[in-house]
Amino acid sequence: MDERIFFYKLGKLVYQIDGVYEAYGKNCRLGSPNLLWILYALNDGERHSQKQLCDDWDIPRSTANTIIKDLESRGLVALSQIKGERRELLVSLTPSGKEYADGILSDLYRREKEIYSEIEAPEEFLIVLQNLAAKMQKIAAKGE
Repeated sequence: MDERIFFYKLGKLVYQIDGVYEAYGKNCRLGSPNLLWILYALNDGERHSQKQLCDDWDIPRSTANTIIKDLESRGLVALSQIKGERRELLVSLTPSGKEYADGILSDLYRREKEIYSEIEAPEEFLIVLQNLAAKMQKIAAKGE
């Protein structure tokens, strides 16, 4: 297989996997696939800056801000100041936000666990993908 076919097939697979998560979010009536990713990220129990969420999940800053403000107005996330930062806030799930996220994500986690058990050498697989992603970042950097 040549490089063009490889990246064509890779692109299709990435979009198929992303489409599965988007469909899951629609089935949960989440309105925005980005909301699913934000809940997914925040449900790890850590606090994340909005910038970190945008960078890690490739979500436009204005989109993330809109989603986070909505979650905050519903009492599902709390925002707190980062020491020494004037404009950046930490985002974390409130107890009711954790309950909300768990309700949406528990079935997804169960299904991921089933699939994960079938993957041979998952750590090695992730390392290969991480290395590929790092190399692919050079494409975006050249376009700037």
